[in-house]
Amino acid sequence: MSPAKKRQRSYDSAKIRAAVTAQLGHVRDAVRELSPEDLARPTRLGDWTVRELVAHFAMAVDHVPDGLERPAAPKQEVQLVEWPFAPAVYAASVDEYVRALAAEHDPVALLDRAAERYAALVPGAADDRLVAVRRPGAMRLVDLLVTRCLELVVHTDDLADALGKELPVERQALAATVRLLADSLATKAPGGSVEVRIPPYAVVQCVEGPRHTRGTPPNVVETAPLTWVRLATGRAEWAVERENATVSASGERADLGPYLPVLS
Repeated sequence: MSPAKKRQRSYDSAKIRAAVTAQLGHVRDAVRELSPEDLARPTRLGDWTVRELVAHFAMAVDHVPDGLERPAAPKQEVQLVEWPFAPAVYAASVDEYVRALAAEHDPVALLDRAAERYAALVPGAADDRLVAVRRPGAMRLVDLLVTRCLELVVHTDDLADALGKELPVERQALAATVRLLADSLATKAPGGSVEVRIPPYAVVQCVEGPRHTRGTPPNVVETAPLTWVRLATGRAEWAVERENATVSASGERADLGPYLPVLS
């Protein structure tokens, strides 16, 4: 049995749907307050400004209704834990598309329109509906919504960093993001020699080597949810977080540096 099949986690559909809606609401509230000067601010995403970041929010949200408007896919092509490994393949085309959106449209209006389409199409769609998304392939709707939690949480943190202020992060959206990235780490680095703890949301075992079965694990990594999200998505560096004591790692195998980031 492949690691992806062994590592399946179930998500509460009602909580995931509510989490996407709530985090999208937080993003829209923040975006409505942006001035032209705010939209021109640089971000930590290469040479994207906040304007491109807002356009990316719109694209990420619109991904769901866009898929639902197509006929249902005949078969599932992507497991949820595999999704974080796909973005690198499409990074160049996404970058080009987002730049065009931001250049040709008001990104705030784009986000409002995407949110309206989402509200119109998603509530009536079944969790097991196979959504024919172009990238990376057909997924169950409930799984696709978990990925939208991740997109919204990660880029809310990007927006907060660009604006220099805190923005709300919905607890359930953060929980889903942490769990997906942790499960994907366990798929990328299968094994049982290291226990990774992200309280209060996730504990996974990973990295090839002697499997721990009882008592205190000899190799333990522990960190806070947002620190984990930043590490797993390349927003933070393992060595720096270790030095800053925002990550604790004990044991000779407790080095996740070679396996990060998870989101490719």
